[in-house]
Amino acid sequence: MHKPVKYVEKALSVTANGAWFVFERLNRLRPNAAFTPKWSDKPLLKSYEKSKPPLGWPRTTDSLCPRCVPEIRQQILDGKLPQEILLNERVGEIKAQIIERDGKILMVKDCPKHGHFEDVMAIDTAFFRHLEETFPGRDIRSHNDQHLHHHGSSTVKWGRGAVLTIDLTNRCNMMCDPCFMDANQVGFVHELTWDEIKTMLDNAISIKPKRQMSVQFSGGEPTLSPYFLDAVRYSRKVGYTSVQAATNGIEFAKSKEFCRQAAEAGLRYAYLQFDGIGNAANAHRKVGNLFDVKLRAIENLHEAGVEIVPVTTIVNGINNEQVGRIVQFALDNPRIMSFCSFQPVSFTGRDEAVTDERRAAQRYTLSHLAHDVKKQTGLGEPARDWFPLSFMGPFSDFSDLVHGPQAEWGQLSCGCHPNCGVGMAIMIDKETKEATPVTAFLNADRLAKDVAKINDAGRGKFLSSLGMALAIMRNYNPFKTTTHFTLMDMLKKFDKSFGVSKKAQSGGYGKVTGDRTIEDIKIRRQDRWNMLFIAGMWFQDLFNYDFRRTEQCIIPYATQEGEISFCAYNTGIGWRNIIEKMHMTATLTKWYEEHGRHEIFAGGKRVQISNEASGVLTLKDEIITNEEQKDLDLLGIAKNAREEKLRARDARQKNDPAYNERMAKLYREVVLKEKPAQAENGFIPLETLAKPKPAAPVPEEVLGD
Repeated sequence: MHKPVKYVEKALSVTANGAWFVFERLNRLRPNAAFTPKWSDKPLLKSYEKSKPPLGWPRTTDSLCPRCVPEIRQQILDGKLPQEILLNERVGEIKAQIIERDGKILMVKDCPKHGHFEDVMAIDTAFFRHLEETFPGRDIRSHNDQHLHHHGSSTVKWGRGAVLTIDLTNRCNMMCDPCFMDANQVGFVHELTWDEIKTMLDNAISIKPKRQMSVQFSGGEPTLSPYFLDAVRYSRKVGYTSVQAATNGIEFAKSKEFCRQAAEAGLRYAYLQFDGIGNAANAHRKVGNLFDVKLRAIENLHEAGVEIVPVTTIVNGINNEQVGRIVQFALDNPRIMSFCSFQPVSFTGRDEAVTDERRAAQRYTLSHLAHDVKKQTGLGEPARDWFPLSFMGPFSDFSDLVHGPQAEWGQLSCGCHPNCGVGMAIMIDKETKEATPVTAFLNADRLAKDVAKINDAGRGKFLSSLGMALAIMRNYNPFKTTTHFTLMDMLKKFDKSFGVSKKAQSGGYGKVTGDRTIEDIKIRRQDRWNMLFIAGMWFQDLFNYDFRRTEQCIIPYATQEGEISFCAYNTGIGWRNIIEKMHMTATLTKWYEEHGRHEIFAGGKRVQISNEASGVLTLKDEIITNEEQKDLDLLGIAKNAREEKLRARDARQKNDPAYNERMAKLYREVVLKEKPAQAENGFIPLETLAKPKPAAPVPEEVLGD
């Protein structure tokens, strides 16, 4: 039975619906022209002025050949082709078609040299159509950016981005599969100097539209950089309110003091590598107690005031069964977690040479994610409750409108392509842990269209805010919410996010600006309602690459050669490989001579952490995984690039009995520096024959290459 307040709220909703029709008809008369804010040299866009890439299917787009690109990249790295070819020619590019076949969305393409390629884009056509139909359009075209955006067909063209990514180092204290950057395996160290870090941060705020951005320090493992804390501190100083670290959590798990220092420097979010619940679910990372490390890192960071975002690389057959367990873990800990980020595998870095068989078995899409959340937790209807990340565009535009032309920064805007990222919001009662999708009680699709109409009218703060309140109220269904959630709670949540009222602007909800204190953090955490955002970000690889996505990237990489789309940097033509070699700090040999070797956790090695737990986390026995997922074993398919190499070696040995003998001889001569027996005047010395050295065992690393 519903509480009486629910019936009162329903009456308010009905009243607001009638008032909206009057307001909207009056508001559309003589709309105001869009103003040009301080943070842009171009005016705010009306909804009907926003451009869109070609959507729907069948459609044609520009893509890359998965075989041509590695060949061309290697020629550039070897000095046989100039780097400038990437700026002036469309190297490796071919046309691709997005089509529907057998109830799936596919990308198909043909290279004149290497033949036919195809891959799955979605397993649910209704879901895919919903994402594209709710895409609100691109952001303002980037300007004042020629010094940073100049990468040929890979150039970022729209918006300012939402998360500036800076790889502080390519060194890492783990040896993971998969790995975007092939950390610890490229033969050299690429580590930014302090001056380079400052320059990248300063450059990023020179581009317009100058939107508020998050800065994410990544790697490798960013905490290995000697400038990690300084970089966090400087980011806050120059105006970034959300400073993040993409981390495996090892250093944070080992030291509460390090967590405290990071929080005081201004670290707001730790994007924590998090593959599943239980050590067995993390066993493919080859660290003996990795899940224990994650739990300790979460406890230490939360105590210090840093928010945690578990980030899961999802590989079909490896850990797709963990989706529901991870979401449930977040639902069980609403006072600690307000975000889950799932990243379907991108076959790049160590996995670029993936076999067709393994790629087909391990491919995981955003549609897989939406269906797995529904199947494993019961939460969310894929074509109702999931939206593209760019769906928030009209709400960002509203914030820009009401903050007026004198605002120094634009509102954060995730204006990526609808095929790039998705999300679903879950409202959780921290006290009772009751949860329901926000879009179950809020008609988000209609609300976004209402907000676009408010923005197009271009009124002042009062009328625009009034219109927003009416739009929220008329699209709100109190009978579909959690038991204790109210309409006033909904309005406060919105205000807390977009800063419309005086309370929000004065920091009454707890500041997020550079002068934020631990008291501000505590105030923000007092909110009874946790909006858990479950996000999926699908980075491209050479098999599904689409330049229409690259052009409007919201996660640009800051490098010594400008800012490059995340996918163009890590995949694409291979800007990472080229730039890191151009700006190589030292060879591994020289680095180790000068700095020594950093500790690497691999091969089952355990991280030494304290056994003392804080007890703030809830971990139910029923969601803990006690054995590895066996799907690929049953199919006889390799789990990663290393297994593929070992199988290729075994196949070569089977077909060539002398192969192992040759590899053993090569290992003794090249690695152990043993000299082969030399004949003198046609005879081998007797002592060589009398005292033969035992054959050295051949490591799998050598045989697998």
